[in-house]
This record gives sequence, structure tokens and C-alpha cells, in this order.
Amino acid sequence: MTAALFLSLLLSVWPLEQRDTVKTEIKWPRLLTEDAMPARNGYTVALVGDIMMGTTFPEIRLPEYGGARLFSDCAGILSSADVSAGNLEGVLCDGGKSTKKVVEGRSYAFRTPVSYTRWLSEAGFDFLSIANNHSRDFGDEGLKSTMAVLDSAGIGYAGLPACRSAVKEMAGARFGFCAFGHNSHTLRHTDKSCVESILRELRDSCDILIVSFHGGAEGAAMSHLPYGTETYLGEDRGNLREFARLCIDLGADIVFGHGPHVTRAVEVYNGRFIAYSLGNFCTPFGMNISGVNGYAPVIEVRIGRDGSFRQGKIHSFIQEPGTGPRTDHEDRVARHIADLTRVDIMSPGIVIAGDGEIMRAADGTF
Repeated sequence: MTAALFLSLLLSVWPLEQRDTVKTEIKWPRLLTEDAMPARNGYTVALVGDIMMGTTFPEIRLPEYGGARLFSDCAGILSSADVSAGNLEGVLCDGGKSTKKVVEGRSYAFRTPVSYTRWLSEAGFDFLSIANNHSRDFGDEGLKSTMAVLDSAGIGYAGLPACRSAVKEMAGARFGFCAFGHNSHTLRHTDKSCVESILRELRDSCDILIVSFHGGAEGAAMSHLPYGTETYLGEDRGNLREFARLCIDLGADIVFGHGPHVTRAVEVYNGRFIAYSLGNFCTPFGMNISGVNGYAPVIEVRIGRDGSFRQGKIHSFIQEPGTGPRTDHEDRVARHIADLTRVDIMSPGIVIAGDGEIMRAADGTF
């Protein structure tokens, strides 16, 4: 009950002849000024992989309830983080003509209804990469529609020459976001001069810098992180160890990847967190989500005010056809990423527990 309502009820039963003697001083709760607020020790960032919520092309394949329950199991994690980021596969568009020749099992084009932008916003997404092979599935019309609806929803995006980076102020800090891909229309992670240029200009305009990349060979057989350059379908898909570490050397605080459609190892390099692939996160139609292809983690990274890694958590989710990510009560996803990390990273600087908790290595080195 508010103080004003309480006072109104009190006066309604107080004798009329005595009301003039009542002092009506109300003490409202004191609001903390910015100076009085306790200093934050750091920030929480939630990271996911590929998102394609459903498509209307070449046929309508959309989830039940208009997509309202796609993120029901994980929205609490995403929305409670200071920042949440992922990769948007396809376009948000209600029309347009596909620029691709769709061949089942080989070539795909994705067009998600504009109305589904609501679910991204309500789930808590702040930044999305559009540096992937599906951001121009419907040409200029599809891309312009995607950018316009993300702008309207207040979701930052990056990864193309027209949108090199995004900066948003949240939780009392300026968060910068940039993204790179392997396709000719994207900002390419194989173009070292481009990477250096974007990171240097973005580093000067933000407090915390997050980098996303779309790269690597695809499929369940590609879960292990190789050394050197990856090639797939005749394309240079990047030297991802080299790229991710270069980004950290250039000032990035978090680097996360997607593209292989499976999860890969994670590490802490020079005190900063890297996830080499977060796989398919919300792809209920049009993509293979059987076995490890359906592993859909949310990695929650807790960083200091300087961007350095403090601790983290791999929240395990597994996709089910037509429904989106659902809680993996057995923590299979977290254990799988832990196994990949032990095998593929010589000195990861972290220890991953069976329940997905990520802690610094006992010797404190990275």
C-alpha cells in the first residue's frame, strides 16, 4: 500500500473536527543518486549461437503459438544478463525474392516473419551478428527489412560494410560489438587489416568490447577445433585460433563464434574469454539438430570492470524439432564442451565442472 493511499484511508475514518490537527507529512523512500549507488564489480554477458526461429520460404515452417515459447526455458538467463548476444541466421522480412536457388540438403534460404522480432527483444537480446551466409538470402529488401526491425526493437547488429559495429550503454558501461564472417558480403575475419581497423576504432569508443565471428567447417565431424586454416565447400573458413587471439591482442574482452553448427572448445587467453563455436541455439526448422548438432548452450560469462574473465557458467540446453532450446537436465552439453576443451586447448586457463561452472585454473594462469 502506498503512503498516499494509507493517508487517504486514515482521513476517511478520522473525526472531521480533529482533521485540522493532523500533520500530513509523508516520508517517501529515498532514491539512490548515481554517486550513492554501490560500485559494480563487473558485468555478466550471455552468449549463444545460431538463431533462425522459423521460415516462410520455400514453404511455411513456423513453431506453435507464433513462436511465443521458443525461448521459454532460457529467457530468464538471457534477460538477467547485463548483455546478451547471438547470431541471426536469415532475414526478418515478410516479402522479397530469394537470391538463392534452394536445393534440399545443400542450399537454404531463410525468411523469418517480422513479428518474430518481438521474441528476440522479450528474450533479452542486445546484440546480433548478421555476418553470415544467410543475411542476404532475400537481397537488399530482406537486409533492409532486417536492419529496420532490429533498429525498432533496440537490438544492435554488426557484420557488414553498412554496419561495421554497434555501441550501447547498459549497466553503466559502454558495450561495443562487432562481427565478422567468411562470405564476400560480410566483414571478413580473413581480412586482417579490416579486423585491425574495426577493433581499434571500436576500442576507443567503448568500455567492454565483444567480437562475434561466423567461421569454420560444418557438421558433427567438425566439433574439434583444428590448427591452421579451415576449408569447407571450397571456401576459406578462417584460421579461427589465430583470429580469436588476434582480437584479444587488439583489445577485445570477449570473442565468441558460430558457423560449424556444433559446439567447440572454450578458453581464456590473456585473461579474456573465447568460445570457438556455440553451435545451433534456436533453429527449430531447416537445420539438422540431431545429436550434437542440437546442443544449444547459453554461456554466461562474468567479467571484471576491465573486461577480464572472472568466472562463467555453461547452461545446458538441447533443441527439439519445432520447439527451440529446452533444458538439458543431465548437463550433457556442458560436459561435451568440457571434453572438447580438454582435448583441443593445450592450456585453457580454466576448469569446467560437470554442472557447467567455469572457474579459473588452480594456478591462476591464463
